[in-house]
Amino acid sequence: MFLLKVLVHLSGLFPQSVFKRGACPAAPGARVLQLPRMGRWALDVAFVWKALLTLGLVLLYYCFSIGITFYNKWLTKSFHFPLFMTMLHLAVIFLFSALSRALVQCSSHRARVVLSWTDYLRRVAPTALATALDVGLSNWSFLYITVSLYTMTKSSAVLFILIFSLIFKLEELRAALVLVVLLIAGGLFMFTYKSTQFNMEGFALVLGASFIGGIRWTLTQILLQKAELGLQNPIDTMFHLQPLMFLGLFPLFAVFEGLHLSTSEKIFRFQDTGLLLRVLGSLFLGGILAFGLGFSEFLLVSRTSSLTLSIAGIFKEVCTLLLAAHLLGDQISLLNWLGFALCLSGISLHVALKALHSRGDGGPKPLKGLGSSPDLELLLRSSQQEEDDNEEEQYFVAQGQL
Repeated sequence: MFLLKVLVHLSGLFPQSVFKRGACPAAPGARVLQLPRMGRWALDVAFVWKALLTLGLVLLYYCFSIGITFYNKWLTKSFHFPLFMTMLHLAVIFLFSALSRALVQCSSHRARVVLSWTDYLRRVAPTALATALDVGLSNWSFLYITVSLYTMTKSSAVLFILIFSLIFKLEELRAALVLVVLLIAGGLFMFTYKSTQFNMEGFALVLGASFIGGIRWTLTQILLQKAELGLQNPIDTMFHLQPLMFLGLFPLFAVFEGLHLSTSEKIFRFQDTGLLLRVLGSLFLGGILAFGLGFSEFLLVSRTSSLTLSIAGIFKEVCTLLLAAHLLGDQISLLNWLGFALCLSGISLHVALKALHSRGDGGPKPLKGLGSSPDLELLLRSSQQEEDDNEEEQYFVAQGQL
């Protein structure tokens, strides 16, 4: 009955007064909880609804996350300009972010946050540059490596996030963190050791992206913890990041792809209008998937918790590898699978440690970021009222697996 009481309290749908204390016939003098029949039925309905909602949000997140991975691999087989592809995706994300902000502003009649140029260049620019390099190098690596090798190597981002969290003193050095690092590093070594489809150039690109991703998510966490900037809403964060990400990635695009793209018959020197429209349509679809991925993560965390996102991310990696082996014919040996399992063990331990640390900080407190935003209520109609103070930190650290 205590578990039922906790579930009702968390659901926020029924007041605590539905629980009454009374004498237990089997044990005179004992105090037990009694749940009214109607309240018990309503609790069952609420629990089933919450479970179905969580499952639906997880599946939505899987569709966008796994979909954009296979989309990038599919597109780079025929369109060998991953940096240009990434820049167009950034433009689409900015467009949809601006549209979302405008809709929320019209609904709430509250002005959206717009940073000054000083804060924008000093506070946002480092995060935007690191994010642009992370995404750009990740997409670039698809020219050379398989989806399975990409998925495994990108999972090592947690390793670099921990390292930079220690450097920036966001984490304290503990024996458990050392074990996490060893598990992830050992798993990565086993997965790449004697891999039949290993490519050093692609591996270096995605490993560099994971390294920069460690810097990216550490800077993102620092950025979002500055309450005076008002970027706790991820829609506002995406809106401010995309322009600087586009500009940060442009020099790399100009050096490595600019000349080739300007002479390509698929884009600038096109002769077939139908082919051009198909290419642009494919690129625009990727931008929609990229925006959908960010927003589906936002929905999942806002309606459940960052722990749910972290656990869902672990199973997502398994699903991605299974699909890569089945659909694309990626060759994964027993040693590679053992290495992947070892890496996931390290990630799972990291998630468990973050959850225990979160619960050990005290009881539930008002959420300072996502849950307390009136804009979020307009977007999501979320019934969740209480979360831990560091829920936001777990959310963005969890995204480092993506």
